[in-house]
Amino acid sequence: MRKYTALLLTLFLVFSPSARVFALAASPAQSAEMVRTALLQAQIALADDPSAAQKQLDLAKSTYVADLMAPVRAANAQADARVMAGLVDAQQALTHQDALAFAAARAQIWTAILFGSYTAVDNAVQHSDAPTAQAWLLLREFRTATRFSRPGVDATLAVARLMTKASVPADVLLAVRADLLDTYQARLNEVLGDLVNANDKQYAMRRAEHAALAEGYFALLASAYGAQRGAAAQQTAQQAFTQLRMAALHSQDITQALATVQTNLHNFRAAPLSDAEKVRRAGQLLRYLSLVPVEYGRGVVDGHVNRTLEIQEAITFRDGAAAAFADLQNLLDDRDGQRTAAVEKSLATLETQLLATLAQTQIAPPAAIQTQADQIVTNLKTIMPTEWQTTNASGDFDVINSMLDQMEKATLAGQYDLAESARLEAYALLEVGPEARLMVFAPQLKIRLEDLFWNGTGDPKGLAYLIGQHAPAQEIKTSRAALKTALSEAQTLLSGSSAPTAVATNAGVIVFREGLEAVLILASLLSSFKRAEEQKYRRPLWMGGLLALFATVLTWVAAHGVLMSLARYGERLEAIVSLIAIGVLLLITNWFFHKVYWTGWIANFHAKKKRLISGEAGLLLGLIMLGFTSVYREGFETVLFLQALVLESGTGVVLTGVAIALAVVALIGVITFKLQSNLPYKKMLIYTGVMIGAVLLVMVGNTVHVLQVVGWLPIHVIPGVTVPTWMSTWFGLFATWEGIGLQIASATFVIGSYYWAEHLTHRSRPQSSQANRRTTKAVQPVHTH
Repeated sequence: MRKYTALLLTLFLVFSPSARVFALAASPAQSAEMVRTALLQAQIALADDPSAAQKQLDLAKSTYVADLMAPVRAANAQADARVMAGLVDAQQALTHQDALAFAAARAQIWTAILFGSYTAVDNAVQHSDAPTAQAWLLLREFRTATRFSRPGVDATLAVARLMTKASVPADVLLAVRADLLDTYQARLNEVLGDLVNANDKQYAMRRAEHAALAEGYFALLASAYGAQRGAAAQQTAQQAFTQLRMAALHSQDITQALATVQTNLHNFRAAPLSDAEKVRRAGQLLRYLSLVPVEYGRGVVDGHVNRTLEIQEAITFRDGAAAAFADLQNLLDDRDGQRTAAVEKSLATLETQLLATLAQTQIAPPAAIQTQADQIVTNLKTIMPTEWQTTNASGDFDVINSMLDQMEKATLAGQYDLAESARLEAYALLEVGPEARLMVFAPQLKIRLEDLFWNGTGDPKGLAYLIGQHAPAQEIKTSRAALKTALSEAQTLLSGSSAPTAVATNAGVIVFREGLEAVLILASLLSSFKRAEEQKYRRPLWMGGLLALFATVLTWVAAHGVLMSLARYGERLEAIVSLIAIGVLLLITNWFFHKVYWTGWIANFHAKKKRLISGEAGLLLGLIMLGFTSVYREGFETVLFLQALVLESGTGVVLTGVAIALAVVALIGVITFKLQSNLPYKKMLIYTGVMIGAVLLVMVGNTVHVLQVVGWLPIHVIPGVTVPTWMSTWFGLFATWEGIGLQIASATFVIGSYYWAEHLTHRSRPQSSQANRRTTKAVQPVHTH
């Protein structure tokens, strides 16, 4: 009977005058929205004005038949049949004033139209029909935007590439399917969550609508489900969704039906993740988990909730971790089902603990939350492949944006101290993660990001400045929007495929520079030993150097945790360290440009050596420490420089560059130590001194800029002067009076001290000569006959 009713309805609508009114619909998306709106208006009018409801239903019917029925039927007969059946059900529900049935029919119609649109896009791409694909792609849904997921536009970009023939249809088809299937699976999960809430609150109409939506979304995913699990499993899952819809429609208990649906969906993913997406989601999962105990520890003090907002943030980060885990769960389950189940259970327990603390019914100690999070991370790292555990820039940017969302939320609540804390954490994540590659691939963005994060005085102003001034939330929001744009640009630029080569090269340059300096210093110490002393006194120096290399490796292992704990201090820590480094460089450079450096400085090392040799006590230890300190200073600096690259691109990529550079340094070292005392150390140190002088000027410029960024120095821009970004990046030149002025002052100090030392040397020479003559005359021997 239902089949004949649908046939009569179709014939009536095709030949009715009202159908021809919509024959010139602008696009499938516009027509579909008219159907959706008309059905919603009919639902609203159903109880109070049945005649108005009927008019809106007729409008929905005629619009679908005139504009959408033929192309949907041609693309997907099953989808069209679902729409027509839904229209029949809607008419019967209106006749019987059954609001629940009408809500379910409305949901069925809409999801069936989406199903037809999905198939139309798929068919058009397979036939290289880009205009048709583009037109039907507008008729789609997007996953709900959250702090942890943004609406995907991969399908839109892929079809645009098809339009310009920049991609072949096969590649475009994969991108379209991945985007749309991922979207509709996300919508299915959201609807099932809404269904649980509606059931808990006894909202009968919403329960019926959400159950029907769930069935409709699964119809979109059913073929992917069948491809992965077989036809029998697909049929069983479809029956489970039908039973869920019928139970909700008839106001029955849906608990068992919902559990069956969720069991069927367990570990199902319609669109398999790409390798890059796996790494990205894994990075998000580990990052968010690490932030849960941090936020919780700030919110709970001495067994009491001190800051509710921090507990809410801990819950939000737990939810973000759970979302990332859900995306990876089926893959993790295949690797270790027992541990994956343990992670799932632990995440649920963590949620219970956090919610209880928020409600203040039972407040867990921060140490317990830390232990729980650590246990989850330990299990995950045991299950995850090694490549998933490499820090990923995309995941880092997601977390950075999450922290900035927290900052905005805190400013809206007037809690500027929490806003500043969130801002610092966001910058710390940028600094220990993407910034290393940012300096390689997009140095032009570093200055802009620093200004927006810190004390930029342009338009818009920096977030640190605004938070410090307790600026209005709207002004902070404006700066945040500009920062979000800059971060998005940086993320796009960092997605280049040439990253590993460039990062390895950068690491190699760092190691070569520091290693060469260590070789030069150690060689100068070893070269003056007499051959008779070689076996006795050279060995402790070598031992100290080898211990320094071992200590460098240990520092490498420990550096990640140490740097992460210090990273929250961001540019302030960099400013302090840079000031110390400048002080040391000024001293060293001054020595280099004085004759006392290449005589007195090396003599100082040799004097230490002689004092050590002349004494029996502590001889071995002293020589070991001398070799150790000479090498470890360079090793420690190298570890600090390389750690950010490791955090971003992984140990393997960085160690490739390190290994090549070490091989070159070792070769130079062998040649150097073989030549020993024949090397022109004086000239070599002079050349090195000139290089360190140049490094000093660059460091002064960069340090002044950092001090200005953190607000410790004023900013006075030089009018009409523009310094190219590459000069700022490589030479520390910035168009401010403070930066240029202090660089000139540093150069003046070094060069001036050189000429002053030369002046003093020339003055002392005549006096020394006269004294020598007097001494010679006084000691002339007396000749007796």
